Amino acid sequence: MRRVAAYLIPVIRFFLQQYWRVSRPLTAGARVLVVDPAGQVLLVRHTYMKGWYLPGGGVDRGETMRAAAAREIWEEAGIVATGELTLFGLYANFKEFKSDHIALYVLRDFTQEVRKSAEIAEIGFFPVDALPDGTSAATRARIREWGEGQVPPDFWAHDETARV
Repeated sequence: MRRVAAYLIPVIRFFLQQYWRVSRPLTAGARVLVVDPAGQVLLVRHTYMKGWYLPGGGVDRGETMRAAAAREIWEEAGIVATGELTLFGLYANFKEFKSDHIALYVLRDFTQEVRKSAEIAEIGFFPVDALPDGTSAATRARIREWGEGQVPPDFWAHDETARV
């Protein structure tokens, strides 16, 4: 089954890119930087792609970005917000010819329940100065911006300005 999925993902991605190239839809996503009491950050590793990422995903029709962020951390990591999901930044992502906007929230107060997800292979809390190998460059950048108190840039990826 995984072999079939590994083959189908690039094919599906190709056709989605062609669709986005023609229609250029506007999409929205939400990610969450979950910080535990020790100052470690939550990362997830998906079953369908390599690397470690901040939990998050797409905003469904009729859903706010904040509600999507809360839903995604529950679905992916069993995290229930008991405190405020605070907006850290709003980013544009024009890769793959789409017009995507991503809200990044920070969450410090939460509970966590054991939850299995077919989409998530592994979750973990990591010190910001010892992120696991394979952590995406954009994930590292978002954690660094937050940790250093930087003003978030406009773009999710640093090479995006060339596409505008």
